[in-house]
Amino acid sequence: MDAVRFLIEGKVQGVFFRASTREQARRLGLAGMARNLPDGRVEVIAAGEPEAIETLAGWLHHGPPQARVERVERSPWTTPVPPGFDVG
Repeated sequence: MDAVRFLIEGKVQGVFFRASTREQARRLGLAGMARNLPDGRVEVIAAGEPEAIETLAGWLHHGPPQARVERVERSPWTTPVPPGFDVG
């Protein structure tokens, strides 16, 4: 199982980005979490099959219809990820 951390910049808070990400992640069978950061970005941790992570990564580049994604940073995540997908 792979795990990745994404940092998403743009108009991504207050547009159902986290809830939509949770929906996508659950549909793909991924574990992890999505949370707003104080600087206006959204942090997403996703763990699961590499193909599912890649599908989520593609979705994160545009997000839900109300979002305007300007940048997505990606880095490996080495901390264990509990089952389920939470929104913080």
